[in-house]
Amino acid sequence: MKSSLRKLAIGLSALAAMGLSSAALAQQKVTLGVSIPAATHSFTAGVVWWSNQAKAELEKAHPGLQVIVKTSSGAPEQANQLQDLLTVNKINALVIMPFESASLTQPVAQVKKKGVYVTVVDRGLTDTSAQDAYVSGDNTAFGRLPAEYLVKKLDGKGNIVALRGLATTLDNERMDAFKAVIDQHPGIKLLDARYGNWNRDDAFKVMQDYLTRFKHIDAVWAADDDMAFGVLRAIEQAKRSDIKEVFGGAGAKGMVKTIIDGSNPLIQADVSYSPKFIYDAIKLTAEARLKGEALPETTIIPSVLITKENAQDFYFPDSPF
Repeated sequence: MKSSLRKLAIGLSALAAMGLSSAALAQQKVTLGVSIPAATHSFTAGVVWWSNQAKAELEKAHPGLQVIVKTSSGAPEQANQLQDLLTVNKINALVIMPFESASLTQPVAQVKKKGVYVTVVDRGLTDTSAQDAYVSGDNTAFGRLPAEYLVKKLDGKGNIVALRGLATTLDNERMDAFKAVIDQHPGIKLLDARYGNWNRDDAFKVMQDYLTRFKHIDAVWAADDDMAFGVLRAIEQAKRSDIKEVFGGAGAKGMVKTIIDGSNPLIQADVSYSPKFIYDAIKLTAEARLKGEALPETTIIPSVLITKENAQDFYFPDSPF
């Protein structure tokens, strides 16, 4: 009898110790570093804004969480900041939007080797073993949805010009998806597709060239809202009336407001690719790590066709983008 009671006491003590260990684990603090490009243009300004929104909301909701946001103006600075986050701030989780893929892969891999949980956002690394999770917008839908919309808008017949972003895998995915749809409709001619570098002024110059070279254009796909604004300025200056539609991309607040108000007949639709994905990535990572859990290897934030019917859902007036 005494032996049985002794065994029971030992068992209860072990269970209690396990309970204390689990409680301690559950209460373990998460220090999450967020490494992002600086606000050098409107989209990255939105990335910075949404990162700080996530920090404020999540730290208020979770006392055991600290979020440290660092911005960088180039790849070398971002690599140095990763070391600071690791050695000075003692992070145990990282959400990073790499400035460049190739040059940041090794610095991120070194952070991961120190036991830090790594979520990469939007711009993938050249070696996926350097990350635990990847969160991105849907670049295939970003190209496919505008193509489907324009084909329908033009009733399968017409001339289109396109403005691409920068020469990146992300841009290739978008263009490939766009062309895959256009190629199925022989009545639609893609007259040219040149890089506008996700920049208003560069897009303005590309569109000026298009307007000089092509006497009839039915629609423009400018694969970014900043470029779309440059395109609109070129069309207005040239006083061209043949163009029926300018389709941008990413859901900038100015473009979404134009759709809501119906203030420009050339702007009827857009496709979402909001910098809010950084908010989603930070929230998903923080909440998973607080529970001691991992994210799926890949999470794709859907890109959605924005029209007057749903534009209000994509309008964030306080965001810089």
